[in-house]
Amino acid sequence: MTATDGPRTPDAPEVFFWRRTDVEGLERLELTVAPDGILATSTVLCLEDGGFRLDHRWWLTRDWRARSLHVERWGTGGHRRLVLERSGDGWLVDGEPRRDLDGAAEPDLSVTPFCNTFPIRRLPLGPGARLTLDTCYVDAAAMTAERSRQRYDRVGPNRVRFVDLGVAAGFEADLDLDDDWLVLRYAGLFERVAPAPA
Repeated sequence: MTATDGPRTPDAPEVFFWRRTDVEGLERLELTVAPDGILATSTVLCLEDGGFRLDHRWWLTRDWRARSLHVERWGTGGHRRLVLERSGDGWLVDGEPRRDLDGAAEPDLSVTPFCNTFPIRRLPLGPGARLTLDTCYVDAAAMTAERSRQRYDRVGPNRVRFVDLGVAAGFEADLDLDDDWLVLRYAGLFERVAPAPA
């Protein structure tokens, strides 16, 4: 794969695993590239917040802009759903317009490093490059969406620094990336792992 062209094998999904490094948790994500877009489906299992399962499904354009995000969570609070859909320059949340999210560039789901790839792919390649954007921050524990802001600073060929300027202002972490800008390591939170051979 190359960072600009996307996966070479659009007919077969690629599978990625990330483990949490701060609590016990694991994510399995399937990524499929089709002629009309990119589909990602994932399941997260985690012992945080009493233990939960969270499924998330993304439909993206070929240039990695989110069209929609479907989230389902099963935990101590029961079963809950949340749906975000892009509508022009704004967003629908569970089918209702949310004017407070107008202009937000992408959703940011708290329990996965997958969505960091979307803005990172728009970050210029030069040393010291910087990108600031507003997001629809989805809190996976509360199953809510709110506006937030974040910044990405390029600190190396395959490393960026994430800086939260919104709901978790002051939080920073370095992200190590593969050549397709998918996260290998998100300092303090996530690490990509490979399954044992079949």
